[in-house]
Amino acid sequence: MFKRILILFSIIAAILLLIIVTSYIIHQNQLSKEDQLFTPTGKMVEVNGHQMHVYIEGDGEDTLVFMSGGGTSSPVLDFKSLYSLLSDKYKIVVVEKAGYGFSDISDTDRDMDTILQETREALLKSGVEGPYILFPHSMSGIEALYWAQVYPNEVKAIIGLDMAVPATYKEYDINMPLFHLSAFAANIGFTRWISGLSESDAIKYGTLTDEEKEMYKVIFYRRTATKNMINEVQYIKENAEKVGAAGIPNVPLLLFSSNGQGTGWNEEAWNEFQRDFISKHKESKLIKWDCSHYIHDIEFKRIADESEKYIESLNR
Repeated sequence: MFKRILILFSIIAAILLLIIVTSYIIHQNQLSKEDQLFTPTGKMVEVNGHQMHVYIEGDGEDTLVFMSGGGTSSPVLDFKSLYSLLSDKYKIVVVEKAGYGFSDISDTDRDMDTILQETREALLKSGVEGPYILFPHSMSGIEALYWAQVYPNEVKAIIGLDMAVPATYKEYDINMPLFHLSAFAANIGFTRWISGLSESDAIKYGTLTDEEKEMYKVIFYRRTATKNMINEVQYIKENAEKVGAAGIPNVPLLLFSSNGQGTGWNEEAWNEFQRDFISKHKESKLIKWDCSHYIHDIEFKRIADESEKYIESLNR
């Protein structure tokens, strides 16, 4: 009986191994075919021993810096529907962190000081000087707040795109085994076999062209659950605690808030984090819309209009 069970398990293991090897080979072949599409659309600059991608559009007096949420495969394309409505009046910049978009996957830690210093250096090496108006999405809200805390003269305002605040992560249950499993699935190409997985909100709701949608998918298969993204998750509670302990920075804040779908929190809890945060800040405003977490891919027209009004009010 035991021998039969052992044979059965051996057969199952062999089949699984064959599936994994086959998927990996197909994935590597597809990556080779897609190489010509994986071409940076902005500048590549060397920062901390690796290459970072910085995309610049427009030439206005105010500089808007878009900062992606955790795990966003292609920040440049993810924000495009929004920033394309603002670049005729402002200079817009998207800095793709290590492990994101066209930037290299690096071995650098993702503690808050390292992340911020790399972002700042990438901007300066691209010829983009402050002060900046920061547009952080989700997890990057922590970096934006830290930026304003440590370098207040560089931050003119923060316009949060359903951004996280320090309290968000205090009781957040992080399932690291699931993140590591996602990384394994991405590395062996399982992500190619799951229908619709590469269909981001930018593709479904935004204004990307067919060519840009195809490019997004190419990037998705290379930049999903990278080791930098995983490392960010491992550091996020520590980073959030550090930022929370320093208090709310003295910069104007405009927060756009979602219904919580896609955040891991229900609507009431998610909105309460943001309401409680801005209640302690004099120069703040919260605008709530009934849409999911990637709010800038869905309500991009309204966000562009409200952002422009807000920026112009700062300049009066």
